[in-house]
Amino acid sequence: MSQNVSERTRIKSERYESGVIPYAKMGYWDANYAVKTTDLLALFRITPQPGVDPVEAAAAVAGESSTATWTVVWTDLLTACDIYRAKAFRVDPVPSAPDQFFAYVAYEGDLFEEGSLANMTASIIGNVFGFKAVKALRLEDMRIPHSYLKTFQGPASGVVVERERLDTFGRPLLGATVKPKLGLSGKNYGRVVFEGLKGGLDFLKDDENINSQPFMRWRERFLYCVEAINRAAAATGEVKGSYLNVTAATIEEMYTRAEYAKELGSIIIMIDLVIGYTAIQTMAIWARENDMILHLHRAGNSTYARQKNHGINFRVICKWMRMAGCDHIHAGTVVGKLEGDPLMIQGFYDTLLATKIEVNLPRGQFFEMDWAALRKCLPVASGGIHCGQMHQLLDYLGDDVILQFGGGTIGHPDGIQAGATANRVALEYMVLARNEGRAYVEEGPQILRDAAAQCGPLQTALDLWKDISFNYSSTDTADFAETPTAST
Repeated sequence: MSQNVSERTRIKSERYESGVIPYAKMGYWDANYAVKTTDLLALFRITPQPGVDPVEAAAAVAGESSTATWTVVWTDLLTACDIYRAKAFRVDPVPSAPDQFFAYVAYEGDLFEEGSLANMTASIIGNVFGFKAVKALRLEDMRIPHSYLKTFQGPASGVVVERERLDTFGRPLLGATVKPKLGLSGKNYGRVVFEGLKGGLDFLKDDENINSQPFMRWRERFLYCVEAINRAAAATGEVKGSYLNVTAATIEEMYTRAEYAKELGSIIIMIDLVIGYTAIQTMAIWARENDMILHLHRAGNSTYARQKNHGINFRVICKWMRMAGCDHIHAGTVVGKLEGDPLMIQGFYDTLLATKIEVNLPRGQFFEMDWAALRKCLPVASGGIHCGQMHQLLDYLGDDVILQFGGGTIGHPDGIQAGATANRVALEYMVLARNEGRAYVEEGPQILRDAAAQCGPLQTALDLWKDISFNYSSTDTADFAETPTAST
């Protein structure tokens, strides 16, 4: 027995040193590692603590997000630990950031429970962001292997099915968020929805923090919204919808609200990102089983995506939400108050809409990835956009997008119906110009003026918002290309 103890001690002594474990020597760094098709790959932006070697920092991230801990544990000898060690296999300096490094880490696919976003993220982002070896850490990109993607359902409807249900093709979809978000009664809320849809919008949307406040309980709001949808559909001859926010304190209550929305005849429900990965997947499964479109507002996203050196890049969130099964996700816009760098935004849209992602460093795409036949997730552009930017929006974002004008619809001096009409006319004139082969980006302002000559609401909108811009620098820019923001 004593010989066995002595042998185990000898093995441990050979593998480990006292104090902080040298992760690189432990087997969490392998510059010659041959990446397997079944490996999940992560790219971290690492800012090591002063004096910490970047390779050691990368190995520490790989270790702490897979099988390692800070000291020797006796259970190592009971497991196939060597198989499940994550491997940091490449470290590159970040252009124009001498203290930052891109670290590539490979994870064995069997480290993760099948079809569980919660389990995968608990491993990848669980503890490492507070680890002492790094001053700051950001998860920039991931490659999810084909075999693991096959364990997720993906979007329930997807772009093609949704367009068929709406009978709307060849143009972006139009929406608006009902604001002001506080104080409207259910009846007046329904009136806003009706006027917006009748004016030409495809969708109206609950604000992300409209749930069931004392001034407007959810059941009353749903009832008036569906009544407004039916009236607008009858008046226009078009399929209409409103995103009914079912976000609630418990999943059970969310089921109750979603089932009521379905009972009333709604074809779409909405959830907020803050409900968490398990709840998102749960509602996505419910949506698929009940033939509902699932709209996700990214409420809370910027708490971890805002800083360039720490947190999680939004493209990773896009991948996770497509895996989880959301049909829509707010993915940013190149103009407006939530404006992002054009190349970064286009990278987000590629992530949601492509069937296969190619490496494109200027757009922030570090890995080639096949989406394993998971359906497309429709991006939503929202935040300070208005009809005067229609040529830019169409150029940068394409057809497969929902242009969600909030204040740019409801803020119209003549009311929401006039605001909706202004947006619809601007969009259709711009799409027509594009389809005719005109240089619609360069001619955009003139195309809008010509359209406004035939449409009073559009003229009023252009007069009101022509000079509005948000000239702030984007906080998330491409590392491999110089790209000014769209407003500069």
